Amino acid sequence: MIKKMLIVLLSILPILSFAGKLTVFPDGTPVPEWFHSTKPTNIKKLGTIYRITDHGIVNDSTVLQTSRLQAIIDKAYAAGGGVISIPRGTFLSGALFFKPGTHLHLEKEAVLKGSDDISNFPIVPTRMEGQTLRYFSALVNADKVDGFTISGKGTINGNGLRYWKAFWLRRDFNPQCTNMDEMRPRLVFISNSKDVQISGVHLKDSPFWTTHLYKCERVKLLDLTITSPAQPVKAPSTDAVDIDVCSDVLIKNCYMSVNDDAIALKGGKGPFADKDPNNGGNANIIIEDCVFGFCHGAVTCGSESIHNRNIVFRNSRVDKAERLLWLKMRPDTPQNYEYILVDNIKGNVGRMIYIKPWTQFFDLKGEKDSKKSFASSIALSNLDVDCSIAFDIDESEQYQLTDFTLTNIKVQASSKIRLTEEMIPGLKTKNVIINGQEMALQY
Repeated sequence: MIKKMLIVLLSILPILSFAGKLTVFPDGTPVPEWFHSTKPTNIKKLGTIYRITDHGIVNDSTVLQTSRLQAIIDKAYAAGGGVISIPRGTFLSGALFFKPGTHLHLEKEAVLKGSDDISNFPIVPTRMEGQTLRYFSALVNADKVDGFTISGKGTINGNGLRYWKAFWLRRDFNPQCTNMDEMRPRLVFISNSKDVQISGVHLKDSPFWTTHLYKCERVKLLDLTITSPAQPVKAPSTDAVDIDVCSDVLIKNCYMSVNDDAIALKGGKGPFADKDPNNGGNANIIIEDCVFGFCHGAVTCGSESIHNRNIVFRNSRVDKAERLLWLKMRPDTPQNYEYILVDNIKGNVGRMIYIKPWTQFFDLKGEKDSKKSFASSIALSNLDVDCSIAFDIDESEQYQLTDFTLTNIKVQASSKIRLTEEMIPGLKTKNVIINGQEMALQY
């Protein structure tokens, strides 16, 4: 009875939330008021403002200024906190480590530019691709910095071209090399922090993942532009946002166009991933009022992911995204994706929903059998999209799909549609129009 009630709730949620305030998560729990407050960062309330050119930093894009910039961060921390403000100009740096009470602000036409020399990014204990290990630090790092903010109208430029060329050269030499084998930093890494806000800035050309959040709570990403190119040199693995063991995350009014997934939900990988305290699930994620340019997946569960619950993707537009909703099902990892709502999306994609086994760098670590995965209580509603294939779903004994609800969907698809209740037990459809005709379930 409870399960049936939840399926009904999933079917009416789009009506309650369409073009207005989302009041409940897909599992029926209330959305806290915190999600509805999107005030811009007021740096005047964050302590002393340390304008870097007033503290020995020169406006010269050819001079590496890591140590001087770090000294200003350390000075602000020692004085009780403050805002490190980057003025107009281009300032070259390696890894910077923000401390409690410190913040980063980029004024209009300011550019914090990352070094293209990997030796300027020390190896530190960190998190990468579902593993806790030693790897290269990011350009901007903040660990255990509650209340941390990045704000302004400037740019954080990862200067990734040299790293991308090196990656593809290495992949050409060794097709089996992993994403981590070619040494390169991320752009922004924030970990073990609460009440974080990143707003206004342009994050561009990251050598690796662009914005990585790990074990964070209450994070807002507002009015961001996040970009990396697909040509003439592809920017490999430059995910716009990686959410890794986090809860209560709002991504709103952002533009994302990158040569990998726009928003990827992470959490761990491997046959014992759910037993590792460094790993975990993501819960209560709202993505709304965004625009997606080219990307591999607008919203992706995986590939290093264990449990994702209460994921809402709504009121957004896609243009040339390869997939709208992508569920990566790893045979070497126990996974559970549940209570996902995709509502009021317009535009064009390659695949509307894409579910297949994910076997890249597959490793059972000596285990004989694959791990069973699950995806349930998935609702798509109020969609108006053009695509190549609406439902690109592989049947597999490795995972179980149940209780999908499709409501008020209009699709123009260039390839044959195949979706059956045998593939997804509990599948419910209402007013699903494919190429001008209402879809009838195939049995």
